[in-house]
Amino acid sequence: MELKEAKKRVKELVKQIEYHNNLYYNQDSPEIEDFEYDALTRELKALEKEFPQLITSDSPTQNVGGSANSLFSPVHHAVKMESLQDVFSFEELYDFDSKIDNSRTVFSVEPKIDGLSVSLEYSGGSLIRGSTRGDGVTGEDVTQNILQIKSIPKTIDFAGELEVRGEVYMPKSSFVNLIERQELLGEKPAKNPRNAAAGTLRQKNPAVVCERELAIFIFNIQRIEGKSFNSHIKSLDYLASLGFSVLPSYKSCDTINQVIDEINRIGDSRGELEFDIDGAVVKVDNLAYRTELGSTAKFPKWAVAFKYPPEEKETVLRRIEVNVGRTGALTPTAVFDPVELAGTTVSRAVLHNEDFINEKEIGIGDTIVVRKAGEIIPEVVTVKKHAEGSEIFKMPTVCPSCNAPVFREEGEAVIHCTNAECPAQILRHLIHFTSRDAMDIEGLGPAVLEQLLNAGLISSIVDIYRLDFDAVASLERMGEKSAENLRAAIEKSKQNDLSRLITALGIRHIGSGAAKLLADRYSSIEEIMSADRQELESIPGFGSILAESTAEFFSLSQTKEMIDELKSYGVNTNSIKTTVGDRFSGLTFVLTGTLPSLTRNEASEIIESLGGKVSSSVSKKTSYVLAGEEAGSKLDKANALGVPVIDEAEFMNMTK
Repeated sequence: MELKEAKKRVKELVKQIEYHNNLYYNQDSPEIEDFEYDALTRELKALEKEFPQLITSDSPTQNVGGSANSLFSPVHHAVKMESLQDVFSFEELYDFDSKIDNSRTVFSVEPKIDGLSVSLEYSGGSLIRGSTRGDGVTGEDVTQNILQIKSIPKTIDFAGELEVRGEVYMPKSSFVNLIERQELLGEKPAKNPRNAAAGTLRQKNPAVVCERELAIFIFNIQRIEGKSFNSHIKSLDYLASLGFSVLPSYKSCDTINQVIDEINRIGDSRGELEFDIDGAVVKVDNLAYRTELGSTAKFPKWAVAFKYPPEEKETVLRRIEVNVGRTGALTPTAVFDPVELAGTTVSRAVLHNEDFINEKEIGIGDTIVVRKAGEIIPEVVTVKKHAEGSEIFKMPTVCPSCNAPVFREEGEAVIHCTNAECPAQILRHLIHFTSRDAMDIEGLGPAVLEQLLNAGLISSIVDIYRLDFDAVASLERMGEKSAENLRAAIEKSKQNDLSRLITALGIRHIGSGAAKLLADRYSSIEEIMSADRQELESIPGFGSILAESTAEFFSLSQTKEMIDELKSYGVNTNSIKTTVGDRFSGLTFVLTGTLPSLTRNEASEIIESLGGKVSSSVSKKTSYVLAGEEAGSKLDKANALGVPVIDEAEFMNMTK
């Protein structure tokens, strides 16, 4: 490759790697697998080795990929938290070994935990600070979240200054529970345990960290006062004696061949572990010799991380099952002849969506290639050979769970069921129906709803209004008082305005804002049900997409039956237009960010009750922008246009 061509390619690689670094380290939301990222970095390293004049100080090969998040206080690390040089073959391990004087040391071999690297600082026997690695020099103070991790000792039997380094991870069982909960609430599920752990540790609410059950393995002493070690392995033994949860295995190896044997053993055991690993770490055990070897700008010269290649196997696809998730999404799953992958037997793999199937031309009977992504979820990589006469699999046109029509939104890849009462997604609908911005039924949160479902006391939205409260009182952790409070909250919800009921029904694209437009235009739900798409589209601010979604939802026989039943139990289906004053008459508000105590729906109700209007976009005609935490582009536009910006306290004063 000529210099000019190499320079162009290096520029492209730097841009791609920096983009993926930001997603991985700072956003905890990677778009590519580790081995794809590794391929980019290896190509960049090879080009920089061939053309050293192209190496710059800000190249991704010269720096750790993370940065400190502005949500947390910065922490300057007393000892730099270096990353490791990755190797991908035993030949590269032999090359690493050739630079080490084996007469002066042995190697330690450890599993490479796939999590988030942190520093823990102790003074006088107490944990005083926990911080993330960040860019290796400056990290984030996450002490309050660190305190929620049960496997981190809060006090130790060591009176001096001590700083240790560890890897916070999410156990596989906790990850599965998190995914189920995220899907249930309609949230974007975490991609893998590493990103789930990183995202959790950066939560502003420590209670969330406690709930998600993170754990840690300690793998290094960064600095220690009044004590010294000549061996890394002995230092880990000492940390274990203090009560730290050190790495589950660390072995001393005299030769590089013994190192390779241990790497293979760790790799073979991956499927049996309760945590993710993405490789094995090989270190010089002699700490004095480590100091002599030193470091490059980015990596220590005394250690490497061996990355396991993604294991792929061929098998025959026997059938494709289409399941309905709790969000109503139809997900195809491949069922194939069992194969061994990463130490476990697998016979099923996710096919993602219709586009994925069409792109790879997947048909029943085809020979496919499968691999494990992130050591947990198997996936289909490609079709190796089409079976004779096989055809590309077609997704169903009706829901496999309830036979209601399905839809695929333009520009989206996922197919959804249209039925709000679909049994496969009822818990998610119940949670939405009872939520604060919808029917606002206090005491009927996700845990209680799940308990009622499991007890067979509810199986639909309507069942909320015909609950047997004696049976509720007999449930674990409930009792007569809780049952009576729940009865009162449910009765109160019957009096909600039509806009809340429309929001609660979970119509596609219809949030509280669109629900208010409908309730302002029509006096009852019957009028909405009888309106055609063209009429709905004429509502100012509504538009064709909302009109189509609304008309389609109310045309379903299941919807009509549900509305009739809700009415029979006394649920209000009429618009209640109430105003308590006119002090906001002629004023238009725009809401952005998260308010301290009000939801956007509650703030909107206050504005409208005082004669004001709520808009979704900022313009010169906007009177005020009510801004909370993490306000985005609307706040920027308000400042640019000179529109007054107020917080919740100022807003509440205006209402008095």
